[in-house]
Amino acid sequence: MCGIAAFFKYRTNGAVVDAARWLGIANRVHLKRGPDGEGTWLSKDGTIGLSHRRLAIIDPTPAGAQPMATLDGRLRIVLNGEIYNYKELRRDLERRGCCFVSNSDTEVLLHLYSELGQNSFMQLRGMYAIALWDESKQGLLLARDPLGIKPLYYSDDGHTILVTSQVKALLSAGGADTSPESAGHVGFFLWGYVPEPYTLYKGIRSLRPGTTFWIKRNHSMKNKRIFYNLTDELQRSMNKKVPTNKEQTYDIVGAALDESVRYHMVSDVPVGLFLSSGLDSTSLASIAVRYSPAPLKTFTLGFEQYRGTLNDETVLAECIAERLHCSHKTCWICQKDFLAEMQTVFRSMDQPTIDGVNTFMVSKAAREAGLKVALSGLGGDELLGGYPSFTQVPKIARFSLHSDYLGKAFRVVAAPLIRRFTSPKFAGLLEYGGTLGGAYLLRRGLFMPWELPAILDPEMVREGWRKLNPLINLNKEVEKLNCDHHRVSILETIFYMRNMLLRDTDWASMANSLEVRVPLVDVDLINAIAPLMFGPTKPDKKTMAKTAWNKVPSKILKRPKTGFSIPTNEWIYKEAEMKERGLRGWARVVYREAGKLRPIH
Repeated sequence: MCGIAAFFKYRTNGAVVDAARWLGIANRVHLKRGPDGEGTWLSKDGTIGLSHRRLAIIDPTPAGAQPMATLDGRLRIVLNGEIYNYKELRRDLERRGCCFVSNSDTEVLLHLYSELGQNSFMQLRGMYAIALWDESKQGLLLARDPLGIKPLYYSDDGHTILVTSQVKALLSAGGADTSPESAGHVGFFLWGYVPEPYTLYKGIRSLRPGTTFWIKRNHSMKNKRIFYNLTDELQRSMNKKVPTNKEQTYDIVGAALDESVRYHMVSDVPVGLFLSSGLDSTSLASIAVRYSPAPLKTFTLGFEQYRGTLNDETVLAECIAERLHCSHKTCWICQKDFLAEMQTVFRSMDQPTIDGVNTFMVSKAAREAGLKVALSGLGGDELLGGYPSFTQVPKIARFSLHSDYLGKAFRVVAAPLIRRFTSPKFAGLLEYGGTLGGAYLLRRGLFMPWELPAILDPEMVREGWRKLNPLINLNKEVEKLNCDHHRVSILETIFYMRNMLLRDTDWASMANSLEVRVPLVDVDLINAIAPLMFGPTKPDKKTMAKTAWNKVPSKILKRPKTGFSIPTNEWIYKEAEMKERGLRGWARVVYREAGKLRPIH
């Protein structure tokens, strides 16, 4: 896990950019992402450069340092992430005559690209963002993993492209158009995160997951190629053979889960695990202990505010750790601890978000305990229907009377009254209910569309809503699918999980120099489980837990879902000077603090 940056002046008639300065700034911004080393390569003519900050996980020796080049210097690469199946890929490449000088996954990717070009990404199992310079073709290739686990941002003025792991690096370098991007600002208040590919700035974009981006010298045309699309994969799963009984379903789930955890344990340094009292992390822990050469180190975050309540996960987590013979640590925090870290949290947020504080805190504890890598149960709810949205959204869409005209009229009249007693979302049932996309917006939305003009400039709201076009785009993502589970899974995965959970896990963990791996966010695992949703015995999270650990305590199976929550609201009211439903007050604080941040020079 690392921080990467790239610079490419692909057209000669643009403004001159100081490449060495830019790469130096990126290195400083990415310091926490990679405290174990740094490297920079700059071409002789100064038109192409690569930079890397290293958190050494696989082959931590100097041989694994980046930027890395082939022996002939034709290819050079920087990689942020891990390729979990690199050993199998390496053996295959060696059989075909490739010679290696390191034991790193990065060198495997170099040789694989040399053999297969952009088709090499179809063979990778991992999380990654890369920038690769191809000297013979005089082009820069960018790529991001299929599910968007690792981030990759760029700024392109038509002459020079700057690439980095963090928005803050691009801001610090200068040159990007930093005027407000309406879709980013509107998206934040609509969802609680900034939706991809937008940022808060017009000149900075995120590369979409499962995409390669090819930029060639002296060519105005740039080629983006999608090599993985989750919606298409789920659509194909409809035609696959499904098991006919419970035993076959359990066998498939168990084998796929075991394989994913085994791959995610590949490391040359110890791997720990974030352990809650939920089914996701319990399942992972029960498998990870089999592949850990020493007692598995597990961590649970406890909040004094929740001690002794349903939200207190520490008691059951400690019970699970004891039964699995883990080396466990419970980290207790209180409001004082939270407030002491608030400014560090805001500085670490690459983009404003209402989530991520919990991951920041547990990552800090894991790193202070000496770990560099930890597994997280993120992704289980999206894969196996753990959220209430899997039942609520289809019901709202199916049974709500949808009428644009009457719905809007009802909302205008009823909204001021409804918000006094309950969620303002109820005012939008007639206007937005009746379609899956509209129902999902009501379920996951932070502020409702009609509330936004009171928060942001009305013209910005109109422009941002037009760009996002959420109702059309939400429905478009699911129109080819005929399974309610897959429809909601897609929406939760590509909107909520990708834009919030995965992105927040990245900045919150990397701010503490910790790599977090997510075995339940895995292409092969999804491909194995997706067809089962059409069978007579659809798997759920209890299925996963039972296949992972046949002696899983019944109190774990019966425990109501609570989520990995943190008492943010209770802790910030004195700071926020307002008290609103849910995380609305926290969203205002985050947005205000994000506006105060200055680039790092």
